[in-house]
Amino acid sequence: RYNTKPAASKTALVINLTNRRINPLSNKKQSKHQSSHQITTMDGEQSIKLTSKDGDAYVVPIKVAKMSKLVLETLGGDDYDDDDDENEEATEVPLPNVSSPVLEKVIDYCKHYQEEEMTPIQTPLKSSKLEELVQQWYADYVKVPKNMLFDLVAAANFMDIKPLLDLTCLAVSIMIKGKSASELREMFNIAPEFSPAEEEASNPAS
Repeated sequence: RYNTKPAASKTALVINLTNRRINPLSNKKQSKHQSSHQITTMDGEQSIKLTSKDGDAYVVPIKVAKMSKLVLETLGGDDYDDDDDENEEATEVPLPNVSSPVLEKVIDYCKHYQEEEMTPIQTPLKSSKLEELVQQWYADYVKVPKNMLFDLVAAANFMDIKPLLDLTCLAVSIMIKGKSASELREMFNIAPEFSPAEEEASNPAS
């Protein structure tokens, strides 16, 4: 029988773990240059410029970017008109918490979602295999190094993209299933709250 805890509590746990981890790349100096990565848009389609914390700008279709509630609210909410001719220049939305490699992955997800909407993740889970819960493309999407997966969780949470947050949190929850507290601390690079002696003393089995 698989874990039947509500999805919300699982998501909160995964977000808490990813936020607590010590990311060795977090102190890396941000690039001072700004380059533009043009992403092909349909003819006549309004675009928006998403700028990563590295200073790289990505031009994407408005309908793709609006999967992020953060972006949608920045544009003015549901009242924003995609077809407004006055929006001739791409609006720029800075994303100071999202690196360029992670933002590229987020954009890939949002673009594909327009073509093939991800099957909503239902709880309780009927399987522990991603391929049996979502389409193959989405299962393959989260087959990335763990640090990238953790960064995608953080980005989806920051940008408020619920389907992506559900998918990445599910992938992490499957990955950490059955892990001990010490294994989780090592996986997430979290400093222990207790010394080994204190932890052993607090273990009922000791």
